[in-house]
Amino acid sequence: MKKVAVIGSGPGGLAVAIRLAILKFDVEVFESNAHPGGKINEFHSEGFRFDGGPSLFTLPALVDELFELAGKNPKDYFNYQKLDEVCRYFWEDQTRLTVSADNHDFDNRVSEVLNEKPGKILNYLKESAFKYEILSGLFIHKSLHKLSTWLSKDAFRGYLNIFSMGIFDTFNSFNKQSFSNPKTVQLFNRYATYNGSSPYNTPATMSIIPHLEYNIGAFLPEKGMYQIADALHKLALELGVKFHFNSKVERIVVANKLATALKTINGELKKFDAVVSNMDVTPTYLKLMPDQKPPMKTLNQEKSGSGLIFYWGINREFKELGLHNILFSKDYEKEFNHQFGLKDIFDDPTIYINITSKIIPSDAPEGSENWFVLINAPSNTGQEWEAITQKTKKAILEKIKRTLHIDLEPHIVTERILDPVKIETNTASSQGALYGNSSNNKYAAFLRHPNFSKEIQNLFFVGGSVHPGGGIPLAISSAKITSAILARSLKYQ
Repeated sequence: MKKVAVIGSGPGGLAVAIRLAILKFDVEVFESNAHPGGKINEFHSEGFRFDGGPSLFTLPALVDELFELAGKNPKDYFNYQKLDEVCRYFWEDQTRLTVSADNHDFDNRVSEVLNEKPGKILNYLKESAFKYEILSGLFIHKSLHKLSTWLSKDAFRGYLNIFSMGIFDTFNSFNKQSFSNPKTVQLFNRYATYNGSSPYNTPATMSIIPHLEYNIGAFLPEKGMYQIADALHKLALELGVKFHFNSKVERIVVANKLATALKTINGELKKFDAVVSNMDVTPTYLKLMPDQKPPMKTLNQEKSGSGLIFYWGINREFKELGLHNILFSKDYEKEFNHQFGLKDIFDDPTIYINITSKIIPSDAPEGSENWFVLINAPSNTGQEWEAITQKTKKAILEKIKRTLHIDLEPHIVTERILDPVKIETNTASSQGALYGNSSNNKYAAFLRHPNFSKEIQNLFFVGGSVHPGGGIPLAISSAKITSAILARSLKYQ
């Protein structure tokens, strides 16, 4: 039985470990933290439970598939519900829009509140579904770095529809062509943040993202987002995967351009037939293989956005808020220019508020709420984060007061803050970027690192910093691509 090491236990690392174990590889996972999950984590404070990382669950079928491949029932490990309400949107002029999971109702509400012509939303989501159908087989489920992909049926279908995929236009331009109200444009522009990019730079292919949330659905595990990582960890254990927690890898040993072993920080040397890194690709090269020539063209690409997150325990309830809430900036373009151009946070930031206690009452004491407050932030390039954090906290509280007429600060009974420096430290993400490289140009998908090394044999990569991209669904999809390439590669050795 051939032995494979996996560095890191984020969703991509867990998924690749499961797939390789099903393929009868002997798999060992090395994790520097005391628990699995990577950016998916949770913590408790004074009776409140917080999801520390991702807050939205889409494409649950990709997670279910892992259990089904192992002959298990996903519901024996975790359950999730489809949300009846997608998001509540707020603007400072007191415009408010609650979007339900019923697309016809969504269309009606946008017509009533934002004066768009009836059918505009339905047409947009229909086109989003068409683009996803064309592009997913090529860009999400297969390697872009194998010739067979470009000679496949999916590729030729893509070639025939290339001019309708939005590759040559920006996301913002496409949304402005689709809608008449700037607020509707802003609503859809925000989906560029789902991969840490700017709608004013990223291509209009990003219009496939709303398809995931509206046509397929937004979901929430019954015990919160960390339940995803916990369930995958349990499945991996049942399949014989061995986990080493608090076990930081110091070096990937490469001999004659062949990955042969791992050296842990305590000096232990373990030999393997293949190594899969779920660690960000940049520190994988620069820290774990300093003796190897790194692919600097790839590593030097602009990083995706990061986040500044305030976890607040609030000692009262607010009925005007739901699970997912957005308080929009008055100048979205200036906000993104600050993030990617000035590497700063705009003084009127868009605020995302996630309150899981709306659905999971046990996440907060009775009469209270757990607020996960996220601001899009630049990646860490040495900014004065303490000053930025204090300035931004003040801006958030003032914006909440202007928009919701809530004086929130007296109701904050517990607080924890996560900035890009801490994200970088906790998850080994280069510059604290949440999604690896940004997608702020039309070539970004092709500039992501492949799921394998072209220079070092038996070295593979998985997770949000490599193809196909960041976020739970894409990280899990990358595991499918990586495990298939690895299995074929070792089969012929």
